[in-house]
Amino acid sequence: MAVILSEEQLMLRESAQTFLADQSPVTRMRELRDAFDDTGYTPEIWKQMADLGWLGILLSEDHGGSDMGVADLGVVLWECGKVLAPEPLVSALLLGANAVRLSGNQTLQKDLLPAVAEGDRIVALALEETARFHPYNVATTFSGGAISGTKIHVLDGHVADQIVVVARTAGNAGDREGLALYLVDADAKGVSITRNRRMDGRNAATVEFDGVEVGADRLLGDADLLDQVIDQATVGLASEMLGTAEEAFERTLQYLKDREQFGEKIGTFQALRHRAAEMFSELEFARSIVRDALSALDEGRADAAVCVSAAKAQASKASRLIGAEAVQMHGGTGMTDEEEIGLFFKRLKAAELSLGDETYHQRRFATLQGY
Repeated sequence: MAVILSEEQLMLRESAQTFLADQSPVTRMRELRDAFDDTGYTPEIWKQMADLGWLGILLSEDHGGSDMGVADLGVVLWECGKVLAPEPLVSALLLGANAVRLSGNQTLQKDLLPAVAEGDRIVALALEETARFHPYNVATTFSGGAISGTKIHVLDGHVADQIVVVARTAGNAGDREGLALYLVDADAKGVSITRNRRMDGRNAATVEFDGVEVGADRLLGDADLLDQVIDQATVGLASEMLGTAEEAFERTLQYLKDREQFGEKIGTFQALRHRAAEMFSELEFARSIVRDALSALDEGRADAAVCVSAAKAQASKASRLIGAEAVQMHGGTGMTDEEEIGLFFKRLKAAELSLGDETYHQRRFATLQGY
């Protein structure tokens, strides 16, 4: 159980901090949002991330990567969370391309993954169909060699070159059995993509599939593969959330030290000190449990799925507390768009609801434990 960073991970973190401080201040995300940018991120910075080796962290050397682990990518995501980096790391690497990486389709791996590592290809995952996260509640069908259905909340689907589609070959919506994952070209006949702008400055899409023909050679796997992909993406998202929560906490702590009221620094008020202590405690607990979940995945531990749900549940709890307290402690300015703390609150709230909220993962944790 590695809950502290290795020497190599410390070096990776330092490199990420230096790069992001120089290339990706929080103001960049705001500028992209306000300009209604076509992509929602900066392609030049995406290529620089590829040059740094970030996009190939999970990929084998044969596919242009460095064959590292989820914990290593988690270090990068943690730092990206601190600056609200808008690049599609979770969506393109841990959801889309990861489905190809973890599949047994070597032909697609050889064709696709080197381009992912170079930053030349973006792959999205089209899974969700309902307002609340339910990975098996899939009604989209694969029948007669074609996919038909509608997917919502497809993260960064508007810039995807390929889309991994979760479709049903048998059974009913809600059943785990009968699911299959297929790789579809985003510009294939019958694919319609509508971009959605989210409150947190990130992007998603609604994707419709109208009899999209898909060959048998585009099959990636079944529900077992889907579970692997979701678990790795979930703990990666939890890592990013903690980076965002940590930065929101540090900014709030500094505000408590600087802001004066009634001739006193408000950080000296006992009630605020107690609330700050609770924020710190929840963050520290989440930090440890997320690191353990990352290690569990890399080590292939039997309790990995349990650790993932525990990590996302605690990360969601800590994020909800810190986001709300940060805005409230900043007073009236915390509610304005001009104050950056509100941007952190929105990112944390959106991430909390993505890939299962605290309640979802508490229930999954209990189920996996036999309750």
